Amino acid sequence: MRWLLTIFIALVVLTALQPWLRKIGIGRLPGDVSFRIGGRQYSFPFASTALLSALMFLIGRFI
Repeated sequence: MRWLLTIFIALVVLTALQPWLRKIGIGRLPGDVSFRIGGRQYSFPFASTALLSALMFLIGRFI
């Protein structure tokens, strides 16, 4: 149950920060998929997620 709450909070925070993250390049890497359906923008940042996961893993290993 704790993991579900953590994932939900992370999704809310990342969705709120998405415009700012796009300005610094997160979400626009090769491998990130973005499309528009019915006037609504959908994005699936696969490459950005992998990059951020690797970065967090390295930070966690060194701490």
